[in-house]
Amino acid sequence: MKLLLPALTLTFFLGNIHAHAQLSTVEKKIVTNVDKHQSEALALWKEVVNINSGTMNFAGVRKVANVFQAKLDALGLTTRWIDGAPFQRAGHLVAEHKGKAGKKTILLIGHMDTVFEPSSPFQEFKQLNDSTVRGPGVADMKGGDVIIIQALQALKDAGVLKDMNIIVYLCGDEENSGEPLALARHDLIEAAKTADIALGFEDGDGRFETATIARRSSTDWQLNVKGIPSHSSQIFTEKIGAGAIYEASRILYTFYETLAKEPNLTFNAGMILGGTDVKHTPDQNLGTAFGKSNVVAQDAIVTGDIRAMSPEQLKKAQETMQAIVAKHLPQTQATLVFGEGYPPLAPTPGNYKLLETFNKVSLDLNLGPVRAVNPRDAGAADISFTSGYVDAAMDGIKVRSAGGHTIHETADPRTLPLQTKRAAVLLYRLGK
Repeated sequence: MKLLLPALTLTFFLGNIHAHAQLSTVEKKIVTNVDKHQSEALALWKEVVNINSGTMNFAGVRKVANVFQAKLDALGLTTRWIDGAPFQRAGHLVAEHKGKAGKKTILLIGHMDTVFEPSSPFQEFKQLNDSTVRGPGVADMKGGDVIIIQALQALKDAGVLKDMNIIVYLCGDEENSGEPLALARHDLIEAAKTADIALGFEDGDGRFETATIARRSSTDWQLNVKGIPSHSSQIFTEKIGAGAIYEASRILYTFYETLAKEPNLTFNAGMILGGTDVKHTPDQNLGTAFGKSNVVAQDAIVTGDIRAMSPEQLKKAQETMQAIVAKHLPQTQATLVFGEGYPPLAPTPGNYKLLETFNKVSLDLNLGPVRAVNPRDAGAADISFTSGYVDAAMDGIKVRSAGGHTIHETADPRTLPLQTKRAAVLLYRLGK
């Protein structure tokens, strides 16, 4: 299929992108080099989207990695593959470029997997018109991966990549993290420890006019409740008590009543099972429950997640939830277990400063201002694992998109070269 080339002017939000009065001579060369590789970028985008790389399709993830590894090798980066067998996933691709000593080290983060496994009907890259392409992972986040590659290409062509210290980390299990999570993200954390700045190319809210300087945490939880089974005529008696379902209901409602108004905190209950005989298969998010209307429920299981803006907010909320669980209704017992999860990326002063720099780059390119995404509009992402290790972090350097994680996922190809220009100039300024 012949790919349509995106227009170089987007008058609906960009104006005249050819007037780069605020750019240096080197930066103008970088921008020109992005344009030179525009067709190549589109072809790469199509190639990797057409490779199924659902998280559990290990061979597909590795095939995408091979494509990107070849590109990074050609750019002069030293690449290595991290085998994911210890954490039950395909693995990760890491590339490093060492430039001049004393310059800042910049960590670029992407992921190669998608939510679309081989069984999905959504498998093919299609260009619908000059402003819309559709395909599995076209935005989340193979478009961002292509931006990384093409930005580095533009920097190399301009003769400035040789002096820069860059680490590229392309994760193979962002959509369905391996276990244990501490092992699955060990190498990302180690890369963050050596970096000064982290940039993520994951989607935020789908807008071209935004970037992400704060992401909430994401941690699973499971509530297990026990009651005394009995004929329903004996419920609420001293001997039988309230039963498991009433206790689960009390706990969930008290969670809501106590914490629902906490800013930027959410705690969703996604599944509930209750009755006389409950079977739960957590790996598949499945379960069955048998119960009769005239029998007091013996068991209840509830699973959900909690998202917070900062480690302090998360800790406080978890402590509050545990205190609520501890106040049992008569003749019931309950335990609340929190799993491993993604940490929050708090909006630090360094992150705000990085956004200011990115905004200045965008204005100098005549691409309009960039504002921060509302954390409630963006999910968890791998950049959060850099929190506490880097001086500044920013995510959401991506194509304009819509419909992520659905068979209606689309992206605007006109924003691919424009975002690449932003990213390349930003990298150049940070690298200086």
